[in-house]
Amino acid sequence: MPTGVAIRDVREQLFDAAERVLLRAGPSALTSRAVTTEAGVAKGVLHRHFADFDDFLVELVKDRTTRLGAQSDALRRSAGTGTVAGNLTVVLSDLFMSVASSIVGLFIFRDELRARLRRTYPTGLPLLTEAAAMISAYLAAERDLGRVADGADLDTVALTLIGTGHLLFAGGDAPDADAVHAVMSTAIAGVATDR
Repeated sequence: MPTGVAIRDVREQLFDAAERVLLRAGPSALTSRAVTTEAGVAKGVLHRHFADFDDFLVELVKDRTTRLGAQSDALRRSAGTGTVAGNLTVVLSDLFMSVASSIVGLFIFRDELRARLRRTYPTGLPLLTEAAAMISAYLAAERDLGRVADGADLDTVALTLIGTGHLLFAGGDAPDADAVHAVMSTAIAGVATDR
């Protein structure tokens, strides 16, 4: 006789729970117990689906990185609409108000996680490297529309925006949209014709 209720998508339920713990309490609070408690499942559920907690974290990072694909598509479709700085403000706010900043902390402080992720992501910081590529692709679309200068080094601009965004959102309260927009406008002043 079954002892509980079947869980439809346990991996996603656990990933969502981990994200809530990360956003609420930061990387140091993320434990298998915290995740399973947040998800409302027995601790053994996590270990039935993942070899160990670091395996779970690797899959969490991969899942959240894959989700950038939809955000990247939406950002590219926004090319030619609004302003370049406005579009960047939205995407960077969404990125850094999500679990991205906490994943950076996990990557830095969990040696085993970092070693395992290096097998898939040999350079850079997972999620942020993909976010920089997303921004570079968006800027290329804007360049094709004449809203970004032809000679602009888009990869460098994208890395600059990711670093700037990370610093803006790191620790404490998130900046308001006007402050983020002001920084984005200044950061792209030399490359965007429509800020």
